[in-house]
Order: sequence, then C-alpha cells, then structure tokens
Amino acid sequence: MTLSISLTVNGERRDIVLDDPRVTLLDLLRERLDLTGTKKGCDRGQCGACTILVDGRRINACLALALSHDGATITTIEGVAQGDRLHPVQAAFIAHDALQCGFCTPGQIMSAIGLITEGQAGDDPERVREAMSGNLCRCGAYAGITEAVLEAQAQLAAPKTERAA
Repeated sequence: MTLSISLTVNGERRDIVLDDPRVTLLDLLRERLDLTGTKKGCDRGQCGACTILVDGRRINACLALALSHDGATITTIEGVAQGDRLHPVQAAFIAHDALQCGFCTPGQIMSAIGLITEGQAGDDPERVREAMSGNLCRCGAYAGITEAVLEAQAQLAAPKTERAA
C-alpha cells in the first residue's frame, strides 16, 4: 500500500510517495529529502533537536507523521537563509556565541524563529528561556541563546528603515 502526499518544503513543492504510513516528518526530511540539518536527538520529542516550522508553527518533527501533514508548508534550517545572507536569528546566534558543538543549533534556531513569529519573544529574558525550554543544549550555551533570541527579536521588530541603517 502506497500513499501520496504533497508538501511545500523550503518553498519548493514536493510530491512524495510513502510506502509506510508511519514515516515521521523527521525521517522523511532526513532520509528521503536529504535535508539533514534537522537533527535526530532523542526521537521522543524531549530534546527539540528536530524542531521545524509547519505552517509557521514550531513542532518536533520526530513526533509528527508525514501523512498527517499532507498539503503543509514546512520550513527547515536549510530554508531560512536567503542565499548567502543569513536569517537575523542565525546571525545573532553567531554574534552571541549561542552554540558550542552545534548539534542542537538547527532546532534552537528554528524554535527561536517560530517563537519570534508567534510574537512570544518580547524583551524579557525569562520569557524567552521559558518559551525555548523545549530545546535542550548539552553544552550549556543557554545564556548566548537567550541573548541571540532577544537581539534577533529586537532587530526583526524594528521598522525596515532602521534595519537598513
């Protein structure tokens, strides 16, 4: 039994035939679409390494069946930069040393982008820490992550004329 689904992944429509209805979005992205930036950490929805955006909202790809997202728009870490121009969250992560080993970084960045898009970041470090608590960093780069999210949030909230300066 095969099932067909259609997804828009990083702006590109993908028509996919699934041989198994139990395939997760994580496995589909990594194994079938070769988008390996999304990491498989715990495979139980506890670490956040697999965080992606589905229709603009943060989800753990390891817990999501691909079949149940037919027609969805998916953004992975590979789809956030514009050519050589980093997304403001990516640039802020670099500027604030918000990474060490880098394994959790794609999930952290996707969660931060979702958090900012959802309007939940604000300017309170505690609020950011709480909203990012589903993303674990074994290296302990949390201070830099929080600073990066706050900076990116402020930059993205600024009027376009200020950003160009």
